[in-house]
Amino acid sequence: MKIAFFGGGNMATALIGGMIESGVAAAADIRVVEIDPAARERLQAKFGVATSAAPDAATFSADVLVLAVKPQQMKAALAPFAGALQGALVISIAAGLQLADIGRWLGGSGAPYARLVRCMPNTPALIGEGVLGLYAAPAVDAAGRELATRLLAAVGSTVWVETEDKLDAVTGVSGSGPAYVFHFIEALEAGGRAQGLDAQSARALALGTVLGAAKLAATSDDSPAVLREKVTSKGGTTAAALAVLAERGWFDAVVAAVAACAARSREMGEQFGK
Repeated sequence: MKIAFFGGGNMATALIGGMIESGVAAAADIRVVEIDPAARERLQAKFGVATSAAPDAATFSADVLVLAVKPQQMKAALAPFAGALQGALVISIAAGLQLADIGRWLGGSGAPYARLVRCMPNTPALIGEGVLGLYAAPAVDAAGRELATRLLAAVGSTVWVETEDKLDAVTGVSGSGPAYVFHFIEALEAGGRAQGLDAQSARALALGTVLGAAKLAATSDDSPAVLREKVTSKGGTTAAALAVLAERGWFDAVVAAVAACAARSREMGEQFGK
């Protein structure tokens, strides 16, 4: 199976590394189209994959094409591909861009290209701990979906959604979610330092708490709400802390943040898909 990546940035690097390490694909079967010479050199040195500055015959004949170009650059970048693909399963990891627009650009003057999967990954994929939301166009059969799952599961877990618009919500929850978590860790650190902890201790305690709590939530039969209730004694220290968060509207702010992120994803699709 030949896999071509169009774009060699951080997420493409994570996917390539995960595929090779997991044995899903061999380095010899992966090629990357990347305009930046330094990025090409880095990918060659790190993984031993073939690279090129522009699409070539091997790119067009690949079994799988992963589109890892920024959304605002995608339309112009796909011009060389118009009408040139030979049945590849195309997986786009570009935020916001809808499959109808990608299919139109890939089809050129002919019929829109239809064998498309859209994916929203997140940055923990860089360490093999990502969670990736997926949607397949109707023309993708069960074998195509299974192939996409097998390739992308190399960097984490996969969640399929039934309609493409749900990927905007995926973007709001998991695509941008790591930034919310990092910000929360920042706040925990700052709170610890404000109470007299040194920076190193505050960082270790904040990181360990978030990591441990996430693992507990992932392995427990209880919901996060129940787990929260179990550690919140009436009139106790945790109750005092949660009361402040409620007073400041923390819960509602997170819900609103997810909504704002999803809305921006829809806007990007409309803006860059024209």
